[in-house]
Amino acid sequence: MTNNAVMNDMNKKQESAKKKRMLVRMFSYVFRYKWLAFSAFAVMLISNILALWGPSLSGRAINAIEAESGVDIPKVLYFCIMMIIAYTCSALLSYLNSIIMITLSQKITYTMRKEIFEHLTTLPVSYFDTTATGDIISHISYDVDTVNTSLSTDLLQMGAGIVTVVGSLIMMLTISPIMVTVFLFTIPFSILFTRYKTKKIQPYFKARSGKIGELNGYAEEMLSGQKTIRAYSREDVIISRFDDRNEITTKAYYDAEYHGCVIGPFMNFVNNVSLSLISVLGGVLYLYSITAINPVSFLVIDLGNVASFIQYSRKFAGPINEFGNILNEIQSAMAAAERVFRIIDTPSESADADDAVVLSSVEGDVKLENVKFGYDDTREILHDLSFHAKPGSLVAIVGPTGAGKTTIINLLMRFYDVCGGTVSVDGNKIENVTRESLRGAYTMVLQDTWLFHGTIFENIAYGKEGATREEVIKAAKAAKIDDYIEHLPDGYDTVLSDDGVNISKGQKQLITIARAMLADAPMLILDEATSNVDSRTEHQIQDAMYKLMEGRTCFVIAHRLSTVRNADVILVLKDGDVIEQGSHDDLMEREGGFYRSLYHAQFD
Repeated sequence: MTNNAVMNDMNKKQESAKKKRMLVRMFSYVFRYKWLAFSAFAVMLISNILALWGPSLSGRAINAIEAESGVDIPKVLYFCIMMIIAYTCSALLSYLNSIIMITLSQKITYTMRKEIFEHLTTLPVSYFDTTATGDIISHISYDVDTVNTSLSTDLLQMGAGIVTVVGSLIMMLTISPIMVTVFLFTIPFSILFTRYKTKKIQPYFKARSGKIGELNGYAEEMLSGQKTIRAYSREDVIISRFDDRNEITTKAYYDAEYHGCVIGPFMNFVNNVSLSLISVLGGVLYLYSITAINPVSFLVIDLGNVASFIQYSRKFAGPINEFGNILNEIQSAMAAAERVFRIIDTPSESADADDAVVLSSVEGDVKLENVKFGYDDTREILHDLSFHAKPGSLVAIVGPTGAGKTTIINLLMRFYDVCGGTVSVDGNKIENVTRESLRGAYTMVLQDTWLFHGTIFENIAYGKEGATREEVIKAAKAAKIDDYIEHLPDGYDTVLSDDGVNISKGQKQLITIARAMLADAPMLILDEATSNVDSRTEHQIQDAMYKLMEGRTCFVIAHRLSTVRNADVILVLKDGDVIEQGSHDDLMEREGGFYRSLYHAQFD
């Protein structure tokens, strides 16, 4: 055997083992609610047994009609009534089973989405920086629904189908073993074909799930930028790009469904052939039974049993036909499950060290020493960066776009770990303190404001657990947003839509500043905090901002150099290095200095 053949064989075994693990993991969600699953199975079992009783009763009724002594009316009526009872009870139990499965389905969906969302909150910031929001939403909605459908509906159909197939086979063997031999030719052929096609269609369903996620990601990105798109009259461009992605996604859907839907019709064809052969063979055996002088006992069959056998053969063939469609849906579910479990299996943010300490009584003494960092191995953003922020000092970080300003904030908050050097707070390396206490020592106001669907009071109070209304109002007044809020029809109880789209960007920023003022943290980070505020409003809140900064170690990133004049030290970054540092006056006195050129470029 060649090396390629060995490798292919190993890959096939690994893929097979992977699919088995995936199925086991999928069905583990059902086993979490084993009593519901057991109840559904028990009800389904009784329902199908009653349904399997029907054809036998039907055959007996036919034999009672064909009796040599004439039609036995009482016996016919008896079997007919028993059939009605059996089928009615089967239908009622089937209805009860549907209710149980709906309940099970909802519990599975709830559990999966809960696990995904909870795990998402533990993932590092880098995951969200590199993964499209629309793709994540696709996992939580489409993929979970696809897996859930397979676990609930397909599981029920498979269970009922297995009971029906086994029960029908047993009944057919008791009626006429010779007629069952027809399935010895048709069933193996069906199984081989189904197995072959199942292997072929798995990649198509995997590709379909991926393309759906990409399309959702693009749609989410474009919908969030409608104002910019319309301002530049780029509607035709984004429509064209969406059409291209939509066409690719539609093709992926078509390929998956096309190759998947072949199984069902083929199985239906084989089963119809089986039914035809059984009908012919049954008719021949019946004629043989009534015409032969000394018929062979195992070839004898009466008309009622022929009718019963045909009904059982249809019941036997029906689930086998459905198995093809179910396998098709399971392939789709496995592709979706792979994407869901990919999120769940993504490593969480690294755990705190075993000996990590909790920051308490934080003074705000922050040092960066010889820090090196890059978001990937191809490009280093910061090179041997060092600076010292003394307790209560105001440190401004300025520089051109891409200099590494926001990167410093990511390192201070330990959203990312340094590649070299150290970051310390009050003499403690941040790797040796708990993330919760480190991040709790900071209050942040970012350039990209974030508000959630809720009242203005709730959005401001988000900065401090258990905040009173008086504290919220005080913070709003300090941020110069109180008058605006009071003039709203519902005041602080005004409900903001998602991300506060029903108020202006400046007002959103002021609310986030009020939230920061409410939080009682010893250190403050302002990342372009006034970028969405007009000059007049900026001047209005500067006094409040300075009051907020009192007694806190503050890090301010700003492009508007007018906001950093009073900083104790200004760090001027360029290409990941601190090329200048000092007060505003010191930096302005440097002839040919980079800060001085930036300042003059803004105000001259």
